[in-house]
Amino acid sequence: MKSIRPGQLVYWRDSASIVVELKGLIEAVIRRIEDSSTEVVRCADLKFSPEIDSVRDSSHLTQDQAAWDETLERFAIIKPLLEGRRSVEDVKNAAERSGKSVPTIYRWLKRFEKTNLVSSLSKSARVDKGHGRLSKEVQNVITDLIENYYLQIERRNVTQLHKRIVEVCKSRGLPEPHLNTIYGRVSGIDDEINVKKRHGSKAYRDNLLPAIGKFPGAEYPNAVVQIDHTPVDVIIVDDQHRLPIGRPYLTIAIDVATKMVTGFCLTLEPPSALSAGLCIAHAVQEKSNWLAKRDILAEWPIHGKMGKIHLDNAKEFRGAMLQRACELHDIVLEYRPRHQPNYGPHVERAFRTFMTECHALEGTTFSNVKAKADYNSEQKACLTLGELELWFTIFFVYSYHNNKHSGNDGIPPIKKFAQLVYGSDTQLGVGLPARVEDEETFRLDFTPYLERTIQQTGALVNYIHYYSPVLRKWIKAMDRNTNRSKKFIFAYDPRDISVVYFLDPDTKTYVPIPYLNSARPAISYWELKAALKRIMNDPNNAPDEEKIFQGVTLMRKIEESAIESTRLAKAKRAREKRSLRNVQRRRQSLGIHEVSKPDSHVEISEDSNPFDEVITPFDDIELG
Repeated sequence: MKSIRPGQLVYWRDSASIVVELKGLIEAVIRRIEDSSTEVVRCADLKFSPEIDSVRDSSHLTQDQAAWDETLERFAIIKPLLEGRRSVEDVKNAAERSGKSVPTIYRWLKRFEKTNLVSSLSKSARVDKGHGRLSKEVQNVITDLIENYYLQIERRNVTQLHKRIVEVCKSRGLPEPHLNTIYGRVSGIDDEINVKKRHGSKAYRDNLLPAIGKFPGAEYPNAVVQIDHTPVDVIIVDDQHRLPIGRPYLTIAIDVATKMVTGFCLTLEPPSALSAGLCIAHAVQEKSNWLAKRDILAEWPIHGKMGKIHLDNAKEFRGAMLQRACELHDIVLEYRPRHQPNYGPHVERAFRTFMTECHALEGTTFSNVKAKADYNSEQKACLTLGELELWFTIFFVYSYHNNKHSGNDGIPPIKKFAQLVYGSDTQLGVGLPARVEDEETFRLDFTPYLERTIQQTGALVNYIHYYSPVLRKWIKAMDRNTNRSKKFIFAYDPRDISVVYFLDPDTKTYVPIPYLNSARPAISYWELKAALKRIMNDPNNAPDEEKIFQGVTLMRKIEESAIESTRLAKAKRAREKRSLRNVQRRRQSLGIHEVSKPDSHVEISEDSNPFDEVITPFDDIELG
């Protein structure tokens, strides 16, 4: 994993420089090679190569699984050569082990170092693409026999597997795959699956699972990050009318080595792959500008790509989108074994700390009904989602990061971070994390996407039409392999679907595409789902863009009307209460006067207001 440390060759404004020293946790002193001048610069502005492309390749979404597996195999070959200095001998050894030529290894290294993306190692499209060397029938035979013949407790070897595949192919009149092809397929099997199915669960636990205790591999910042969700123990209000709208969900990323919060995400929707992706994107983001927009004068120096993400087994962490996006950026996903808490519960411990702090806020729900007692959370609620996000940010950077942490032997997280960056008497410093070059594309890599055709009215995504001139050349495009309309990838951010992001097949980059009808209001994906549900309740209705936006507009009007009616009702009740209190005060005043003068009667002077006369309820009713 790349980091910025003294002696490191870096590029600042495309000028080669040497890092002289680190200045604090966000700056470095560099010496420019061309004129030996020194500069104090932000570490976030330093690059490791002047050739890093500003255009990011997102071709990982267009590859089938077999092609992507081959790309990952290539990366596994060169990965050891990317860490530290490499010699010619190292490259030759890698070539011999993999059966590739030395020029091929150097070519792969050059391609990867130019973009820092695993997808740069993918094969270029062949002229005969679509006419694969192995037919689909042969691929199915290989897959079936690997699963039902090789991955069995009998532990048959690859040669025996190849022999069985050849027998089946001959019996079906299919071409025979080469032994090297089978070796390649077997080498791509995940170690967890291989050991579990061929040696059993006990061998898997004994050989692959870490021992209970200290989290393995978390020896420096961003080595291992844990991510999890929890509902926040606070009721929030809407931005416009300040009325309670429920409890939000908090997703956080905790750096295991330092216990710093690397990123977080607050949403009103239940946990999903989206909230996990947004949290990862925020964790990777360099946060100085993010803090400046919120007028927060504090350091949050941890950023950059993590080496491993540790997750529980929730379904939102099991999606193909998250899996492939992490593979693209060389981030390892590791899932906690069920019922085996072998790792320190860093996220759970952090959640307990955060929720304890939340219990001091107005509108808290406390941790349980008993603790809540008679406290009216909704009546006390006062924070909006944005204000709660700001509150959490300030708590993280000012309080949590600077307080003693038992997991660090009493050292505050930010002090532990500095200790690992600079080193100590017993440990070398690892330097500051390097910044991800294109944070916006990184974020889009972790958002949901759909495949759609492009027609004269643009692309129909989630029943809404989108169009931009960039789509013109792809209108009614055909897929040569299937002879059907070609489908293209569109990514979208569910928080605002007024724009989708088209993955251009030529440039392999995302292009924003707005509504075809620019008069449409910006809505969220969840508003869209609510409108569709309303339409579907009528059997005579079919999803239609005009009806969808009519439904959204109507729902917003209903909400506004309900809010206004509630406000008026509350105001009316308040007036009635004030009137009753005034009557009660006057009656008490008169009663005291009668007690002090029992034989006297109340007289209304000429200066008195006749409308101030107290009227006793039901005095005019005669009982029969």
